[in-house]
Amino acid sequence: MELPEENKRTGLLALGVLGVLLIAVLTVFTVFDGDDGAGGSDENGGSAASTASQSGGTGSGGQETSDADEDTEDGGGNAATVPIVSVAEATEAHEIMTRYMAGINTYDHTAESAAWRAPLLELTVNDARMKELTALPTGKAWATCQAGQCTSKGTAVVERDAVISDDLVRDSGRSISSLVAVKATRTEGGETTTESNQWLVSVQEVNGKWVVSGFDIFGLGDVGASDDSGA
Repeated sequence: MELPEENKRTGLLALGVLGVLLIAVLTVFTVFDGDDGAGGSDENGGSAASTASQSGGTGSGGQETSDADEDTEDGGGNAATVPIVSVAEATEAHEIMTRYMAGINTYDHTAESAAWRAPLLELTVNDARMKELTALPTGKAWATCQAGQCTSKGTAVVERDAVISDDLVRDSGRSISSLVAVKATRTEGGETTTESNQWLVSVQEVNGKWVVSGFDIFGLGDVGASDDSGA
């Protein structure tokens, strides 16, 4: 009868040992699994995310710095590029254009050619062509003006620049061509008419000064159009 009792004890002891081993194994798995999870979190989660964030931030910052450097280089290059004509110089050129174009349309029946032309030619290159263009009406037109005691008043406004250039090949210097709107209000024999024209006026720089080098009619639709007639 003792043998079965011993077998029972042995069986219980074996079960106890197995239970302890099972608990130990579960404990080991739990601990190592937790460590792995934490490591994974560090590598792929928190730590990795933090590193990626820092790396991304640094990369972004680095990229911005690189872009900024490139922009600085490009911008610096652009900023260092001197424009052909500054705003102030363009304003001076426009003033010469408008003074001349208004001037050649401003006179009266008492005007003397030499005295009238002199200040206007000072605004030009004063070559043969500009001397020919800077003139009072002649012939029958001038006779009619004198008979009717005419007066003419010109106004001019630059509408926009068409060409700004600096000819480095021929070394002819800087030039500007602009579209100029001109109105000439003429009174003759008690009647007043206003003509509106658009001209392409060119100026060039000579000895540091802007001077008119030529002008041509721009378009044909409004040549000599009378504002009073509504044409």
